Amino acid sequence: MARRCKCKCGAELKPAARCDDIIEKRGYASTKCLILHTRAKNAEKAEAEQKQKIKSLKKKVRDEDRSYWLKKAQQSFNAYIRHRDADLPCISCDSNPNDKNLMTGSRWDCGHYRSVGANPELRFEELNTAKQCVKCNRDLSGNVVNYRIGLIKRIGIEKVEWIEGPHSPKKYTIDELKAIDKKYRELVKTPV
Repeated sequence: MARRCKCKCGAELKPAARCDDIIEKRGYASTKCLILHTRAKNAEKAEAEQKQKIKSLKKKVRDEDRSYWLKKAQQSFNAYIRHRDADLPCISCDSNPNDKNLMTGSRWDCGHYRSVGANPELRFEELNTAKQCVKCNRDLSGNVVNYRIGLIKRIGIEKVEWIEGPHSPKKYTIDELKAIDKKYRELVKTPV
């Protein structure tokens, strides 16, 4: 089988054992081919290094990005609430957790009684949250009246009134959000 030049010119080369020219012996048709191939390899290497540098910068930015960690902590917290309430019906409409009808609860959310937008200080308050079917949480905007009735049955009127009362604002630090994320990821792994 004939040897071909390593650069993409496709020139046919003599077998390496019969080459007198050092350039041809290394697998190139000419010095120009060697230079072109070397430049192409160097460009690939520089591009790979640039991608690695961008990746590490993105990781550094992500590690210092509060909104990223707030989102991660919220996802972990919501997963824990769905896990904690896995065997319970929807807090608002009492749809069965085993019901496979898409309209009544085969998909579940972590519903907040007092919304995160209106009360961010209750974002990670376990008493303020319960498993809720998608229909009630998203389509009926939380189905709040029935949510309150269900919440009173589960935790009592005193705790519901505490949730409805005033709360001091809370601004979580990145370290606090990382700790919340870790805590709830661990809790999801444990059986209820």
